[in-house]
Amino acid sequence: MNTLQKRQWLAALLCLASLSACPTTPEDGPRKSPTLYYFTWSDYVSPELIAEFEKQAGVKVVVDTFGSNEELLAKLQAGATGYDVAVPSDFMVSIMARQGLLAELELEQIPNAKLLAERLQRLPFDPDNRYSIPYLWGTVGIGYDSNVISRQPDSWTVLWDPRYKGKISMLNDQREVFGVALRVMGQSLNSRDPAVIVQAKAKLLSQKPLVKTYTSENYDQLLISGEVALAHGWGGAVARAMAERPSIKYVVPKEGGTIWSDCLVVLKTSRNRELATRFINYLLDPTVAARTTNRLLFASSNRQAKALVDEQLRENPAVYPLDSTFDRLEWMADLGEAIRLYDRAWTELKMQ
Repeated sequence: MNTLQKRQWLAALLCLASLSACPTTPEDGPRKSPTLYYFTWSDYVSPELIAEFEKQAGVKVVVDTFGSNEELLAKLQAGATGYDVAVPSDFMVSIMARQGLLAELELEQIPNAKLLAERLQRLPFDPDNRYSIPYLWGTVGIGYDSNVISRQPDSWTVLWDPRYKGKISMLNDQREVFGVALRVMGQSLNSRDPAVIVQAKAKLLSQKPLVKTYTSENYDQLLISGEVALAHGWGGAVARAMAERPSIKYVVPKEGGTIWSDCLVVLKTSRNRELATRFINYLLDPTVAARTTNRLLFASSNRQAKALVDEQLRENPAVYPLDSTFDRLEWMADLGEAIRLYDRAWTELKMQ
């Protein structure tokens, strides 16, 4: 080996011994920002708030959406493992926790969780907030056009009134639809009795010829356009219709209805749990929460946010229910194996 070869050999050894001293390749460029994958309801996302979090945290947020709790669960059960934060409803939290899909929350890293409204603390599906934090909440009732129905309906039975045939919409949600029939029958919307569920199906079959559509997505527009005069629905969506057409009103019938909360959870398969926790705390910030309520017209779980919400929304019972309403509201529960009875009855209802 000549002198030149020795020098080249020594230089190569020195480069191998200290890679930092060697030239970088194009693949060694700047590292990408961390990415948070957020799985939430359709139209629940404010691009402005997402952009602010991205800038604040120096991350990228990728949003995917679902249209029902059943769709959310089915996708996760089918093996979707890329999501970090999801937004299941109350009863679905307990189902997902039982199936091992949720990570336990580090509450000390979510200081805004201490600002939950009193009515949203120690809820039956997750009393210690072990897996979830309530995010948005509201009630299910009837949106109606007072130009068509001059007297405020006080009972769910108005949805069986033949005078309004073709002017009624029902949610495309099996638990909520059966909940209406069960309430009319004087039963809990969480009934597990097979005979009672069969009776509820029969009652809904008798109503079906009067129903224009089963939809969970555009009944506010149907109310605004006058295509329906009665809409079974979530208060926030009805409130959006009220803002565009003052003749639209909202009522929770005397038999009672559902109180619900969509919750923030970290999925067990999340690869970014610390970032997911920061994102949850951000969404629960009073100012961010108030802006969310102003946009979506669903009440925030943050008790400090209410004072920051637009005044007309604070006074709208479709958004923030009257205290007197709470006595006749019921949370949905995980029905365990009894859910199969509802699945079968719902399929039979939709097919006939």
